Amino acid sequence: MGHMTSFTIQEVAQRSGLSEPTLRYYEDVGLVGPISRDTSSGHRRYGDTDVDTLEALACLRAAGVGIGDMRTYLANRIRGREAAAEQRDLLLRHAERIEAEIAAQRVRLEYLREKAALWDARDRGDDTAEAKAIERLIDVVEVLR
Repeated sequence: MGHMTSFTIQEVAQRSGLSEPTLRYYEDVGLVGPISRDTSSGHRRYGDTDVDTLEALACLRAAGVGIGDMRTYLANRIRGREAAAEQRDLLLRHAERIEAEIAAQRVRLEYLREKAALWDARDRGDDTAEAKAIERLIDVVEVLR
């Protein structure tokens, strides 16, 4: 029988970027596991497949994917090609959400820059530049709302 590589929770946390409490939580909610235990200490011992799954979950988590969609992603991953369209749609739905978040952040950034331009004009005593900055701010605030 071949020797299976096993990792401690600390090693998996370091490899995946997920905290130890998150690793325990993911096991508790059934995203991974059940994780094997060391027979003498009772400590978790993660296998290569567990680590692979957790690294995928860490990427999904970093992209803002919630537990429910993580669960769907993992189920689709097991189903393979027959779930490819569903998997694609799940990932594109999250890509669209992120695109919307980026657009909202761009508006917030524009607001801050225009507000700074207004205060720069005031600092310089430039009434014309201040008036223009106010006009641009009014437009940005409409989008911001």
